[in-house]
Amino acid sequence: MKPRNLLIAAALLAALSGVVWWAKRHPQSSASTSTTPPSPKLADIPEANVKEIQIQKKDGPAVTLDRQNGKWVISAPQPLPADQDAATTVASSLSPLTADSVVEDKPANLNQYGLNGPSLTVTVKEKAGKTDQVVFGDDVPAGSLVYARFNSSPKVYTVSSSVKSSFDKGLNDLRDKRLLTFDTNQVTRVDIASPKADIEFGKNNQNDWQILKPKPYRADGFQVEELLRKLSDAKMDLSSSSEDTKKAAASFASGKAVGAAKVSDAAGTQTLEVHANKDDYYAKSSVVDGIYKISSDLGKEMEKPLDDFRNKKIFDFGFSDPTKIEVQRGDSAKTYTKAGQDWKLDASVMNPGAVQTFIDKLRDLSSTKFLDSGFTTPVATITVTSNSGKRIEKVEFAKNADGYIAHRVNEPALYQLDAKSVNDMLEASNSIKPAAPASKK
Repeated sequence: MKPRNLLIAAALLAALSGVVWWAKRHPQSSASTSTTPPSPKLADIPEANVKEIQIQKKDGPAVTLDRQNGKWVISAPQPLPADQDAATTVASSLSPLTADSVVEDKPANLNQYGLNGPSLTVTVKEKAGKTDQVVFGDDVPAGSLVYARFNSSPKVYTVSSSVKSSFDKGLNDLRDKRLLTFDTNQVTRVDIASPKADIEFGKNNQNDWQILKPKPYRADGFQVEELLRKLSDAKMDLSSSSEDTKKAAASFASGKAVGAAKVSDAAGTQTLEVHANKDDYYAKSSVVDGIYKISSDLGKEMEKPLDDFRNKKIFDFGFSDPTKIEVQRGDSAKTYTKAGQDWKLDASVMNPGAVQTFIDKLRDLSSTKFLDSGFTTPVATITVTSNSGKRIEKVEFAKNADGYIAHRVNEPALYQLDAKSVNDMLEASNSIKPAAPASKK
């Protein structure tokens, strides 16, 4: 190495050694100190403790949110149901309510901050009786901040514009915009009256949806829940102009009746009447005044025929594995019983894979259409016990020209099945054999 490079390296090493020595003599404190003062906390009220919130804008009536029986309602300027999510979001903005900084401790003139004629005043009452008030003034000339005061303190604060925005809500922002306000968890009956069919849905003792009218049929639970979801999602468009409102009313009046839905829960029954005008759908609710345009998805849902809501599955045990399966074909009758992890026929342990294949074939059986007649002498009868013995399903299978007809005993429905699905299921039944003996070591 050249002498010059050696000198440079030696100098760098000496400098580094000096830095290490100085660091050891002057260790940095583990608790870092900051000259920036913490942001002032104006309030920290848990959402559950809030009883009432009054929002007063400079130009307009005050809007008051009240918590009644655990739910938010609008009590002023007129009594209306509240949007629970929107009201909860406003109340949650109080935990915590933090300022950015203190502008002045004792201001001589509040007009310069817009606080003598505030743009927004929020008054909060807690369940314990305490009342707090935050007043918002003008925007700070530079930056996304707003001047504010809290309670009777003379201090002027700056707060983030987003803090003000979280409270700056009007009546239409906070009201429940749903055309039907039923509790989806408490629905007991749904009625759909349309030119195609009058259908009534209810729940059985196992909390499964059933079709009660026009005949007692099993319902496709997913389809009923989808209907309820679309009914619950139907909302008012409160941004419409008066001209649009008149147009909606005229279109409803001149349109054709699509159907009327009645939904019953613990609070009573609500109705939604739907009309179609060309490609648009309009609705009138028993809950709110006015006519409103709704989505075509809900309009088409109301036009569905009865068969679209019927359960096409032959067995209802779904993913609840059976504990007993009885198979009768002619003079042959076999009963397979679950004992612990084993399936047994009499005292013999059966091949578990073969039994599972048979169960899967039973689970997959689904009709291609519904029939009113044509069932003859059954060629096979299968009874499945599941849900800890609470569900027993007995199904008879008879041949016809298109394959097989299935009949669930004690029910009026007849189900058309293709030949392959039933033959595969019966073949799976024939393939159940005793399990191979355990190998000896």
